[in-house]
Amino acid sequence: MNRIIRATALAAAALSLGACATVTRGTNTAWEVSTSPPGAKVKTTNGFFCDSTPCSLKMPRKSQFTATITKDGYKPVDVVVTNKVSGGGGAGMAGNVLFGGIIGAGVDVTSGAMLDLTPNPVALTLEKQ
Repeated sequence: MNRIIRATALAAAALSLGACATVTRGTNTAWEVSTSPPGAKVKTTNGFFCDSTPCSLKMPRKSQFTATITKDGYKPVDVVVTNKVSGGGGAGMAGNVLFGGIIGAGVDVTSGAMLDLTPNPVALTLEKQ
């Protein structure tokens, strides 16, 4: 009976190591925008927006989108945002590989937890029209 309890505990511990980046970093992140002058509107091609900069939007880490920043009297600016493997996400993936968490590695890849949005933060000086 003791062997069964130990084996069950060991299996549960091994499974908890899977998806390290998903657990430690999550699948969303704050994407931040600031402008000079402040008060610009931000609208993204994936449906997120804010009415006045500076602002922070909770975005899926695996997002790729274009953000249009507008303010009356100033030229609009388009910012292309992509994603890349982050240091923390790479470490989570390495943990999955080292500890044999193939399922966890798959979860991290498909969830986007190992990614960071780039550029982030975005800081712009708007040009007058």
